[in-house]
This record gives sequence, structure tokens and C-alpha cells, in this order.
Amino acid sequence: MITAGINLLIISLLVLIIGLINPKWLLVWVEKPGRMPIVMIAVALFMIAMVLFGEGTKRKQEALTAQSEQPAQQAEQKPAKKVKIVPAQELIK
Repeated sequence: MITAGINLLIISLLVLIIGLINPKWLLVWVEKPGRMPIVMIAVALFMIAMVLFGEGTKRKQEALTAQSEQPAQQAEQKPAKKVKIVPAQELIK
């Protein structure tokens, strides 16, 4: 998801730059395209890219947290070793 967000961010920047230079290159179906639709499209793509990047980062952090908690839980679940209690008199013999 993070990679998709970064790719979409690059695409939105390219759409903005190319569209501001010559809107006809992107809006080929419009007779007299303006720059405002290009800006709106680029802003929408930018917002989608940021949501993808943020969600990907959040999921990555959750996965790392789950991995770090897993060994700790396994260590807690190990049974304790049985210790034999021997009276002191037997140790002296």
C-alpha cells in the first residue's frame, strides 16, 4: 500500500505539471479545457495517495507490533521448570 501511495503521488504531480503546461494533453475530450479541472483532479489524486500511504504505514506498524508481542507471549506461556525441594538434612549426608 505504501508503494501504491507513493506511485499515485508521483502520478498526481505529473498530472498537475503536465495539465498546467497544456490542459489539452490530458483532457483530450474537452473542446476548450481549463486548468481548474486539472487542479481538482490532481488534488483528488494527491488526497487518495496520502490516504493510501497513511493506511499502509499504519498497517505496517501494527504488523511490527504484533511480531514483537508474539515472542513475549510465547515466553510467558512456557511452563515453569519443576524444582525439587530437598530438606537441608539430606544435603548434609
